[in-house]
Amino acid sequence: MVIYADNAATTQLDTDAFEAMKPFLLENYANPSGAYSYSKKAKQAIKAARKTIAECINAEPEQIYFTSGGTESDNWAIKGFALSDYDYKAVITSQIEHHAILNSCYDIERLKHPVAYLPVDCKGVVATDTLNRYISDRTGLVSVMTANNEIGTIEPIKELAQIAHSHGALFHTDAVQAVGHIPIDVKVLGIDMLSASAHKFNGPKGIGFLYCKERVLQPFHNGGSQEFGMRAGTENVPAIVGMAVALRKNIIEMEQNAKHLRCLSEELLSILEASNVPFILNGHPTNRLPGNINLSIKGKSGEGLMHMLDLKGICVSTGSACDSHNQQVSHVIQAIGVPEDYCEGTIRITLGKHNTEEEVKAIAETLIKLSRI
Repeated sequence: MVIYADNAATTQLDTDAFEAMKPFLLENYANPSGAYSYSKKAKQAIKAARKTIAECINAEPEQIYFTSGGTESDNWAIKGFALSDYDYKAVITSQIEHHAILNSCYDIERLKHPVAYLPVDCKGVVATDTLNRYISDRTGLVSVMTANNEIGTIEPIKELAQIAHSHGALFHTDAVQAVGHIPIDVKVLGIDMLSASAHKFNGPKGIGFLYCKERVLQPFHNGGSQEFGMRAGTENVPAIVGMAVALRKNIIEMEQNAKHLRCLSEELLSILEASNVPFILNGHPTNRLPGNINLSIKGKSGEGLMHMLDLKGICVSTGSACDSHNQQVSHVIQAIGVPEDYCEGTIRITLGKHNTEEEVKAIAETLIKLSRI
């Protein structure tokens, strides 16, 4: 039996989402852009899904643009801003962003847009004082993730957005790990753009959305007039429908899921602490994503532990799944200054709502045994 504990990489597709998708795969498969009545159900399904998703983050339906996922949404936010900005204003991001943001920023730097990369503290927090030191009236965009995908730290988004706005800059957040897991209200937080991906909250892979408060970006794809003329290409109707159902369900169950994950996390950590395994819990000790447990074990190899756990039927990771081919110490672990004798022994255990107490005990007990080899 496999114990899956890599929910930050992807989550199990929700059965209700799957059932909602099926009719648009097998029966109502018409192109929603068709002029005939057979396309009506697909067109209405997209409209309903857009409204549902908007309600989940307190946005307006016309502010939601469907994309292929978080990576595309991040690319669109960063590069779309750069292509729309003829004054070459500066972009500010953090050193611990997902590579979808960092690599997009490297690209716009080659287009002569200045980019600053904010350092973080030892808990992975982007301090408001730090942003205040870097920002100026020549800043056009600030992009800081809502919660880190590796260490789970939740950032002070509302305060950071206020600083950005006080200098006339837009504020974007990569909320891929956060949407569906912690409350997100774009109006309360002051967010101008937000990226999300369905497979992180029990929706299907290959679908996501970009929230954009106002039309400040260039179209990302050229072709037809889909997505209000901003992203050409036939809509993935089944995936859009599944995403909306999964998000709505996770929003409804959010408090219950978070409580369950906190209990599981506490159980796992208490077992490890009682065993005297020398480890560090990375990220903020309390203000973190439910179920995210990033550990650095002294004198061990994170990659080695991951593979040995895999042989025992336990799925964890050493960091971001999107960077799994690069097994060096991650840029996040380096940025928060994990000690040298611990940093190489980093693994990420990310629990989901389907994990059980028995599974957590099995993970902890196996990890204790492996750490003593």
